[in-house]
Amino acid sequence: MSGGAPEAGTSSGARSRRIRVGETVALAVLTVAAFAGFFAYPTYPNYDSLYSLLWAREILDGALPSFDAYRAPTQHPLWVAISVPIAALGDGGDRVLLAICVLSFVALVAAMYELGRQVFGVLVGVVAAALLASRLDFPFLAARGYIDIPYMAFVFWAAALEVARPRRGGWVWVLLTLAGLLRPEAWLLAGLYALRIVWGRPCGVWIRTGLIVAVAPVVWAISDWIVTGDPLYSLNYTTESAALLGRRQTVDELPGVTLRFLAELVKPPVLALALGGMLLAWRMVRERERLLVPATLVAWGIATFLLVSLRGFSVINRYLVVAAVALLIFAAFAAAGFARLPSGHRARWLWALGALAGVLAGIAYTALNFSPAYIDRELALRESVRSDLAALLDSRQVRAARECGPITVPNHKLIPDVRWLAHGSADDVLARTVVAPTRGVAIIVIGGTRFLKHPAYGPFDQGEDSGAIQLPPPGFDRAVVGRRFTAYVRC
Repeated sequence: MSGGAPEAGTSSGARSRRIRVGETVALAVLTVAAFAGFFAYPTYPNYDSLYSLLWAREILDGALPSFDAYRAPTQHPLWVAISVPIAALGDGGDRVLLAICVLSFVALVAAMYELGRQVFGVLVGVVAAALLASRLDFPFLAARGYIDIPYMAFVFWAAALEVARPRRGGWVWVLLTLAGLLRPEAWLLAGLYALRIVWGRPCGVWIRTGLIVAVAPVVWAISDWIVTGDPLYSLNYTTESAALLGRRQTVDELPGVTLRFLAELVKPPVLALALGGMLLAWRMVRERERLLVPATLVAWGIATFLLVSLRGFSVINRYLVVAAVALLIFAAFAAAGFARLPSGHRARWLWALGALAGVLAGIAYTALNFSPAYIDRELALRESVRSDLAALLDSRQVRAARECGPITVPNHKLIPDVRWLAHGSADDVLARTVVAPTRGVAIIVIGGTRFLKHPAYGPFDQGEDSGAIQLPPPGFDRAVVGRRFTAYVRC
C-alpha cells in the first residue's frame, strides 16, 4: 500500500511532462508555419491598420494624428501607440505590424487550447485549437493585419486565466484593459467581469473595481478629446461612417444576419456541432461554473454585435468573431467530449459515431466549398498591388508632378497605401470624390473588371461614388501605365 502513491504520482508526473512537451512542440510548429506563410506571402496591413501607422508617423513628426481625415477609420488607442515605434523603423514598419498580427494569431490558438483544456480537458483543447487554426477566415484576418486577432488573443487569454483561477483579477484585468483599448465592446465584458468580482463585496471594492473598468474608455475619450476636441468622437464618427457606407441593417434583419455571419465564420457543420456541444456540456459537466466563461463569451459576443448594430455601427461579420471563436470550444466538446465517458459506456460509442459523422460532414463541406486557389490569389494580389503602386509612385514622372500638386485617387480606398508609400500628409493625397484636381498626379485604377470591383481597391462598390472618379481630370496627360494603375500628370 505504501508504494502505491509514489507510483501513481510518478505516472501522473510523467503524463504531465509529456503533455508539456507536446504543447511546446505544437506551439513551435504553429509558430514556424505561421511565419512560413508570413514570408511566403509578403502581404501588407489593411486599411485600418495602415491608418494607425500613418497617425503614428504624424505623431513622430510632432503633429496631431488626422483622426478626422476623409473616410478615415475609427482610431484604436493601443494600436496607434504600438504603431509609433514601428513607424519609426521606416518603410518596412508595415511588415513589422503585420508580424505582430501573425504572432497574435499564434497566441490566440494557444489561448484557445488553454481555455478548452481548462474547461473540458486536454483532448478538447487540442481539437478546439485545431478547429480555430483550420477556420481560414481567422488566419486570413491575421495575414491582412486586422486588429481583431490581437484583440481576441487578449480576450481569450483573459478567459483562460479566469477559468484556471476564478475571480483572480490581476492579469485578467490587464488583458481586458488592453482589449478595451482595441475595441470598445471589451468595455462591456470588463463590466460583466467586475460584477462577478464585486458582487457581495464591500463598497470600497466596488469603487476600486469601477476605476479599473473605466481605464480603457477614459483613455479612449482623452485621446479623442486631445486630437479632435470631442471625447466621444470615435463613437459618433463610427455611426456616421456606417450610415455613409451603407453598412446598417434593420432590426428585423439582425437575427438572420447574425446566424448567417456565424455560419460564414465557423462554417455550417461546425456551427451545428457547436450547438449540439452546448447541450451536451450542460447535461454532462458537473462543475457548471466552468462553462460560465465560454458561454458568456458566446452570449456577450452576440449581444454586443446586436447592440452596436442597433446603435448604428457597421454590421459586418468581424464584429461576431469572439462569439464565433467561443463556439468552437463547444464544437470541440461535441467532437471529442466522448472521451470523458468510461471506455465501456454504450453512449461513448454512440457519441463517437455521431462526432465522426459531424467531422465527415465538415470535411465534405470543406471539399465542396473551399478553394485553396482563392486564398493564394487573394494573398498574392496584395503583394502584386503594393509592388505596382510603389513602382508607379517612384517613377520619375510622378515624382516630378508631385511638386505641382497633390496626388488624387478615385475614392478613399487607396489613400492610406499611397500616403504610406509616398510619405504624404492628409493634404498631399486626396480623393476625387471630394476634390476636382487641376494640377499634380491623378491615379486611375485599371486591371480588369474583377479588380475594379475588389472591395479593397476597386472604386465602384460605394453607391454614392460617381463613375467620373475613374476619368482622367481635364488637362492631365497619361504618364505611367502599370499593371493595376495608371498615373496621369499635369504641371
